[in-house]
Amino acid sequence: MRALLTGFEPFDGATVNPSWEAVRLVAQAPPVQLTVHAVQLPCVFGEATERLREAILEHEPEVVVCVGQAGGRHAVTVERVAINLDDARIPDNAGNQPIDQPIVPGGPSAYFATLPVKACVAAARKAGIPASVSHTAGTFVCNHVFYGLMHLIATEFPELRGGFVHVPYAPQQVLDHGEPSMPVQLVAEALTAIVTAAVLLHDDLRLVGGAIH
Repeated sequence: MRALLTGFEPFDGATVNPSWEAVRLVAQAPPVQLTVHAVQLPCVFGEATERLREAILEHEPEVVVCVGQAGGRHAVTVERVAINLDDARIPDNAGNQPIDQPIVPGGPSAYFATLPVKACVAAARKAGIPASVSHTAGTFVCNHVFYGLMHLIATEFPELRGGFVHVPYAPQQVLDHGEPSMPVQLVAEALTAIVTAAVLLHDDLRLVGGAIH
């Protein structure tokens, strides 16, 4: 079984992005009987989805889990829905700041992840790591990639399954701010549990998960 994990380069003046650091750790020690490829995406509208498509063609995965940083969240959050909207509060790493623009003109208003979202959350919790379902991936590059992934699945790769996971800040990012954080090693353990559940399970669990994030 083959899985593709993606993380982002640092952005907004940061020197680290925990999504990429954690994804690298998973690829270095993948779950048994699972081949994991890790790819870093640029934090740039448009370019990120182009690189994602290239990675899918190169590695031919059965499951794709894209990962991004969500500063302020206390837990690993598995996203359920991507919306067709770019509305950037800050510029991306190329200076782009789209406001109120569709990701795919004429595309569906939203896509749902095709992973067993609640089962993935349950797997992370079973591994001892705080996790929850999220119903908002924001409107920055993370949501852009999530929507782009699901649109690729809908239009080019119908056998592929995919979704998106947001992770908290790394501790070194919040030393002066006191915001929630999680060690990268714990994030990697959560992602290992999530990608294993995503590959092995097609049917989701019926559990309560109706929070925004």
